[in-house]
Amino acid sequence: MSHYRRSLALGGTFFFTVTLAYRRSHALVEHIDRLRRAYGMTQSRHPFHTVAVCVLPDHLHAVWSLPERDADFGGRWGSIKRLFSAGLDAAADRTASKQAKREKGIWQRRFWEHQIRDETDLERHVDYIHFNPVKHGLVERVADWPYSSFHRYVANGDLPVEWAGMKPDDTGRFGEPD
Repeated sequence: MSHYRRSLALGGTFFFTVTLAYRRSHALVEHIDRLRRAYGMTQSRHPFHTVAVCVLPDHLHAVWSLPERDADFGGRWGSIKRLFSAGLDAAADRTASKQAKREKGIWQRRFWEHQIRDETDLERHVDYIHFNPVKHGLVERVADWPYSSFHRYVANGDLPVEWAGMKPDDTGRFGEPD
């Protein structure tokens, strides 16, 4: 059995990648309202601040800041996954192990997390999240992807809407338009 080391930094800020088991699925965008409800219910029961998020067809990226004296991001992701999966059909090809644990086989069991180290690290991860739909060829401009906190950043005046077609500079930040 694998033992993963997870950061237990209380009140930390973390970048996450959470992925569906079937990588060709579009379930996250096909059931975006279900995902939003699961996310919102979890957030209301176990508060956290969403710094940035982007939902793609088969995975999502997020940066969260947890409350002081709290490091349980795993419990929060487990809740989101359970609430999203409730009412959906189980995957036809789920393993015996997943069946024994009453998992529907919709999500990959694990997720990737990275503790944000400083402001530069945070900026790079937020940029990565917002640019991800372009990276995956889903849209040509970040502004064209509807399931992203990019739109909140634009509304708050933190990013220009034109940021969508820009290339990263030597620092990894997005600079001048193409």
